[in-house]
Amino acid sequence: MITKLIPLVLLISIAPSVTMAQRKKTVVDLIISGGTVVTMDNSRRIIENGAVAVKNGRILAIGRATEIARNYAAREVINAAGKVVIPGLINGHTHVPMTLFRGLADDLDLQEWLTKYIFPAEAKNVTEEFVRVGTRLGLAEMIRGGTTTYCDMYYFEDAIADETSKAGMRGVLGETIIDFPVADNKTNAEGMAYAEQFISHWKGNSLIVPAIAPHAPYTVSEEHLKAIRAFSDRTGAPIVTHISETKREVDDSLKAKGASPIDYLNRIGFLNSRVIAAHVVWPSEEELGLLKELGVGIVHNPQSNMKLASGVAPVPEMLKQDLPVGLGTDGAASNNDLNIWEEMDTAAKLHKVISKDPKVVNAAEAFEMATIRGARAIHLEREIGSIEKGKRADLVIVDLDDLNQTPYYNIYSDLVYATKAADVRTVIIEGRVVMRDRRLLTLNEETIKADARRYRERIIRSLGTSIRLL
Repeated sequence: MITKLIPLVLLISIAPSVTMAQRKKTVVDLIISGGTVVTMDNSRRIIENGAVAVKNGRILAIGRATEIARNYAAREVINAAGKVVIPGLINGHTHVPMTLFRGLADDLDLQEWLTKYIFPAEAKNVTEEFVRVGTRLGLAEMIRGGTTTYCDMYYFEDAIADETSKAGMRGVLGETIIDFPVADNKTNAEGMAYAEQFISHWKGNSLIVPAIAPHAPYTVSEEHLKAIRAFSDRTGAPIVTHISETKREVDDSLKAKGASPIDYLNRIGFLNSRVIAAHVVWPSEEELGLLKELGVGIVHNPQSNMKLASGVAPVPEMLKQDLPVGLGTDGAASNNDLNIWEEMDTAAKLHKVISKDPKVVNAAEAFEMATIRGARAIHLEREIGSIEKGKRADLVIVDLDDLNQTPYYNIYSDLVYATKAADVRTVIIEGRVVMRDRRLLTLNEETIKADARRYRERIIRSLGTSIRLL
């Protein structure tokens, strides 16, 4: 009789310890469980049936789903079974309000496109309201496609930051400085004063990194470029700019300054590890070494460069030298979308055909340019770009069972060559769900589209016969 009671006694004695073990679980805000986690960490771990625990906007733990469930309890659990969990994508170069000029002037070279269509359209239409409407449209498009961070340069950047923060998106946002009157500031002094207030207002924000954005070395004087470098040194603000986008830009610089744009900017002491250089289509091999030495971030915009016939950047050589090169869409007026999935696919294929080597810019490298290497390009690799403990919880859940993805054998190949923006299901930024099962939670899609359509009519009226409508 005594021996029969022993199991019962043992059970009674064990039960409290089980309860205590459950109570010892760390409580977190969110667990994403059951998916294939593509970490993009240094060892490029891919965790089948993995999970990610999130607390206070940061990643607290990554591991097998069973391991995370054993150690953590969450207020909210998202089931990612049958899906893939990736770091949020990074769009390294945009002019986000230009979504409202999408398709306005296509099939033109860069200088004609800028001087005959875009600059006049901006002069007649860009206001703070325009910027807010275009920004909301761009944010909605990017979030739907799994982009969680973007780097921008435009006017009324304080309004762009406000809309970006409200939408819960992350941005490196640069106020444009240019040596002619523009929508928000008519003089360089006004532009610099605006930039000072803008950076002071947003510095230290968890989502917004305020920056200063001299348009290009051919639109900003040497004196003003030096002043911008000094401003950046004093404030710590990143510098966003265009460099060596076209062959004509390089040729004109050689004639006017006796140096290429990169050599000229280096000569005047402008380049450093806070600079984010968009395009860089026409650098020499020596200049690539200089950019690496100085720590300049580079953003490759393959579709925009193709559409404007600007040329093809030497990305295989950039990767060979381990430069911090990411991907960007440019503005929707020259692309015509904000889809980083398409940029990944295009970057990989473009450089294969140009080099006549199918091995260059492989799928893993293309995905890296949209995630961790892209984070290096905008100098945020310590915060974003990979799924690692302590980093910001910018996470994207992507379907793996659509027709265009079935069957799949290699995760990077599937993500780069088969996955589309429409395959993105859920988007989390700073630990906050901003899109769930394709439904935007921080932006009103119908209102955004209605506002954008009203602006189309205004833009057409403002340009009159100069606009080409088909």
